[in-house]
Amino acid sequence: MAAAGVVSGKIIYEQEGVYIHSSCGKTNDQDSLISGILRVLEKDADVIVDWRPLDDALDSSSILYAGKDSSSVVEWTHAPKERAHRGLEHLNSYEAEWDMVNAVSFKKKPHTNGDAPSHRNGKSKWSFLFSLTDLKSIKQNKEGMGWSYLVFCLKDDVVLPALHFHHGDSELLIDSLEKYVVLCESPQDKRTLLVNCQNKSLSQSFENLLDEPAYGLIQKIKKDPYTATMVGFSKVTNYIFDSLRGSDPSAHQRPPSEMADFLSDAIPGLKINQQEEPGFEVITRIDLGERPVVQRREPVSVEEWTKNIDSEGRILNVDHMKQMIFRGGLSHALRKQAWKFLLGYFPWDSTKEERTQLQKQKTDEYFRMKLQWKSVSEEQEKRNSRLRDYRSLIEKDVNRTDRTNKFYEGQDNPGLILLHDILMTYCMYDFDLGYVQGMSDLLSPLLYVMENEVDAFWCFASYMDQMHQNFEEQMQGMKTQLIQLSTLLRLLDSGFCSYLESQDSGYLYFCFRWLLIRFKREFNFLDILRLWEVMWTDLPCKNFHLLLCCAILESEKQQIMEKHYGFNEILKHINELSMKIDVEDVLCKAEAISLQMVKCKELPQAVCEILGLPDSELTTPDSDTGEDENVGLTSCPPSAFQSNSLPVLAASEARDDNPTQISVSPNVSRLTPA
Repeated sequence: MAAAGVVSGKIIYEQEGVYIHSSCGKTNDQDSLISGILRVLEKDADVIVDWRPLDDALDSSSILYAGKDSSSVVEWTHAPKERAHRGLEHLNSYEAEWDMVNAVSFKKKPHTNGDAPSHRNGKSKWSFLFSLTDLKSIKQNKEGMGWSYLVFCLKDDVVLPALHFHHGDSELLIDSLEKYVVLCESPQDKRTLLVNCQNKSLSQSFENLLDEPAYGLIQKIKKDPYTATMVGFSKVTNYIFDSLRGSDPSAHQRPPSEMADFLSDAIPGLKINQQEEPGFEVITRIDLGERPVVQRREPVSVEEWTKNIDSEGRILNVDHMKQMIFRGGLSHALRKQAWKFLLGYFPWDSTKEERTQLQKQKTDEYFRMKLQWKSVSEEQEKRNSRLRDYRSLIEKDVNRTDRTNKFYEGQDNPGLILLHDILMTYCMYDFDLGYVQGMSDLLSPLLYVMENEVDAFWCFASYMDQMHQNFEEQMQGMKTQLIQLSTLLRLLDSGFCSYLESQDSGYLYFCFRWLLIRFKREFNFLDILRLWEVMWTDLPCKNFHLLLCCAILESEKQQIMEKHYGFNEILKHINELSMKIDVEDVLCKAEAISLQMVKCKELPQAVCEILGLPDSELTTPDSDTGEDENVGLTSCPPSAFQSNSLPVLAASEARDDNPTQISVSPNVSRLTPA
C-alpha cells in the first residue's frame, strides 16, 4: 500500500463524507476529523481501493505508509506534532478498536524498487490506496455505535485507519467489493468479513469466462476451482497464457511448469506433495500379465426383474441382480423402480407394503422441509445471506441445465421448476453443505427418471451421501481421488505417467471434472444413465470410477504421446472429449483392468486398499448363475497399456495370493447401447 496522486481508471464506487478520525480522544477538536472521498476503481486489470482527503492544506508529513519492522509489529510514522499521549479512558471508548493504529508508533515504508509514490500538486496527504488482491479482511462497527465504519486489514497484517461513513452507505461499498472478491463472516467474529472464504467461493459462477479481464479471470480461478472446471479447464489455461503474455512481454517464454504450479495453487488443498503423501515410493516392478477379454450383456429386462421378486415384493438373489445390472445396465422401463434400490432409498430386503409406508413417511418429511424455505419472506431472506446465496446459485445452475433432453426443454418447463425446488429443499436438509455448483448435474438425471419430486429428492439425498466429500470445503475427497488415480495409472503404465509428469500434468488435474460430478458432462444424457446405474452396483470393486478414468486415458494415450502434447494441449484435448466417449467401450475396458489386477499375484498393498481388496481378491460378477449370460454380449478389445514390467507406487509387502481365474467367451459381437 502506498499513498498516491490522482488514480485514473473506471470508477466502480465513489463516496464523499468518508472520514478518518485522526484524534479520537479529542472529540471537540475539529481537526481530528479528516473528510475524504473513497473510490473503487478498475485500472490496468487491477482493482484499486483509494481514499484521499478533500482538504489540500494538510501537513505533508501526515502521509501513511504500511510496512513491518523486524518484530513483525506494523508501524507508521506521523509528524511529531501529531503524536499525543492517550489515557486509559481512551482505551475504553467505542472507537478504541478501529483507532488501535494510534496506540503504536509508525514509520514510513522504504521504496525498494525506485517506485516512489506520486503526489498530487507535489503534496503528501493522508491518502492511501491498495490493490484488492492485498486485502485480507474488513472489520465492521457494532450496530448502534455511532457512525458506521470499516477497517481494512491487508495480507501482510497492515491495519489501515478506520473509515467513518458520516453519510452512511458503507454497505454499498461492501456490495461493490463483492463483485470482485468473496466475503464471508469470520467464525470467530461476525463483525469481521474474510476475503475469499472458501465455503462460499466454491459456489460462485464462472460463466462468461472468456469475456473476463485478466484480473477477474485469475481471481475467479483462485477462489472458485469447482466452477472453473465446469466450463472447460482448457479454456482457462489458454486464456491465462494469453492474459499473462499480454501483461508481461517476458512471459512469452513462460514455462508450462509455472502454469501447472499456478493451477495447483489455484485449487486449495489439491496440491500433491510426493514426499508427504503415502504410496509414492517406487518399491518394486511387477508383471500384470495379459488383460482378459470382457463381455457385456443386454440390459436387464422387466421380465428378468419381475422373475426375481417374491409374492410380498422382496427382491430375491440380490447379488445376482446386481451382477446382471453391472453386466448390462437396466432397460429404461425398470429404472424408476430399480434406481431406488441401487441408491439405498429402498432397502433390498423390504416388502412392497414396507416401501409404501416408507414413501408416505418420506413424502411428509420432504414437504415439511420444503415448507421451511417456501415460508421465508423476502425480508427474512435479506437477513439470511447463506439462503440468499444458495437461491441465487441454484437459479443460475438450473437455467444452464442441458436442454437437449425434452424433459427440460423451455424456460418455464416444469422439470426446471422441480429442479429448483428440490435443490432448495436439499439446502434445508443439509444446511451446512448447502448448494455447491455441480449438484444440479447430479440431480437432473434422477428427476428425469423418477418423474416424481419426492422420489427424486430422496434418491438425490442418497446419492449426495456418496458424493458429499467432493463438495466439501477442504476438498480432501477430491485430493484423495486424484492421488489414488495417479497410483492406479502408474501401476498400469508407468511410461505414460512419466510422460504426463514431464509435461507438468502428473497430478491429473484434467480429470477433476470427471471425478467431481461422475462424468456427467463427458457422456450424453442416456449414456450417463447407463454409466451411473452400473457404478451404483458397487461392482466389481471399490472406486470403480477410478478404473473408468484409467480406461478413458488408455484410449487417449497414443494421441497424447505421439503428438507430443504439452500441458496446455493435454487439458484442451481432454476437455474436448466431452460427448465423444463410447460408454460401453469404457465399461468394457474398466472391467478388464479390474480383472487384470485380480489375476496379478503381487498386487501392491496401496492398490488393494484403493480397490477395497485386503486379500487381493476382486468381487467379480459371477457367470455361474444358471442364466445364459452369452446372449447379446459385447466384447472388449485388447489393452493399449502393454507394459509388463512396471514400477509401482506402493508400500512393499510380500503376497501369497491365489487369485480367482475367470474365463469368458472371447468372440462376441458388439451391441448398440440400449
